[in-house]
Amino acid sequence: MRFRHPDGSTVHLAYCTNVHPAETLEGVLAQLRDHCEPVRKRLGRDRIGIGLWLAKDAARALVTDPAALRGLRTELDRRGLEVVTLNGFPYEGFGAEEVKYRVYKPDWTDPERLAHTTDLARLLAALLPDDVTEGTISTLPLAWRTPFDAVRAEAARTALTMLAQRLDALDELTGRSIRIGLEPEPGCTVETTADAIAPLTAVGNDRIGVCVDTCHLATSFEDPKTALDALTDAGIPVVKSQLSAALHAEHPHRPDVREALAAFDEPRFLHQTRALTSGGLHSADDLGEALSGHALPDTSPWRAHFHVPLHADPAAPLTSTLPVLQDALTRLVGGTVPLTRHLEVETYTWQALPPALRPRGRSQLAEGIAAELTLARDLLTDLGLKELP
Repeated sequence: MRFRHPDGSTVHLAYCTNVHPAETLEGVLAQLRDHCEPVRKRLGRDRIGIGLWLAKDAARALVTDPAALRGLRTELDRRGLEVVTLNGFPYEGFGAEEVKYRVYKPDWTDPERLAHTTDLARLLAALLPDDVTEGTISTLPLAWRTPFDAVRAEAARTALTMLAQRLDALDELTGRSIRIGLEPEPGCTVETTADAIAPLTAVGNDRIGVCVDTCHLATSFEDPKTALDALTDAGIPVVKSQLSAALHAEHPHRPDVREALAAFDEPRFLHQTRALTSGGLHSADDLGEALSGHALPDTSPWRAHFHVPLHADPAAPLTSTLPVLQDALTRLVGGTVPLTRHLEVETYTWQALPPALRPRGRSQLAEGIAAELTLARDLLTDLGLKELP
């Protein structure tokens, strides 16, 4: 979906396909048919954007077979889908029964991360619509926080510097500018937007910036305006933003609240949980850890890294952090000039919701994703952006 910003530029809105597990090119093509096109039809649109997730095997198949890449581009066009952004964070196995810490491998100290991201950049340059010259890719925030030392930090910086050089060369060759955004996430080396400033300043290339995920922003109790203003002041570009909401528990000491939270403690994904007190931020690596131990004080609100569907608040006594998303979006695109032009709804946890809330079949999932995109569209038009055909 495209929108005209009051400054005349185009803002793109997509939804991320990592909600549909697929490791191979055949699986990606099936996603387009079985999920993405039905979402477009439910929205009544001739064209919608998707934030494509290409796992290692799918990406390698496309890089090594130009005919397959042309076929994917043809299939996107045929189904009324366009790609201006990729999710390059998960490498493989995102649909496994247990993902947890595996999602952070390989990290930016491993040459395979550089090789994979380079492949994704080359593929995106070929997949961009004919009238679009800029693409974006989100990636993991360097590494999980342990083990990470000065030697590993230097290896990551070197890899990102080399990536920036490759992106410069790609632009010169194709006329397509591809930018990469580190996605701050709780528990990682770059946990917050503030943590991103030093390593990105060291890289010193505006092709490498930040992807602001509003669920992660909220989980770490970051104030959107403060966070985004700090990035602007430091000259760090917001390459893209993932529109998402975290799980919020206002009174975690209450038995009914803990029981409600326990329903979201599922085995597939890591749900980092945070509490903010006058003494600072308190951390637990997973929701189960927070509920079973004393890692977090229960006298102040908790937030958990669980991507809640944007249009559907969890039942009381829980809520979502949708207001944080709204505040962030106002700062991102509500000003005279947008801070980013690539927005992506990323709710990959539909099938990880408590059983009673999970969609029953493809049709209900398509309906839910369409409802999320509709909410995002309404937020954008309320900010003065005009939806384009």
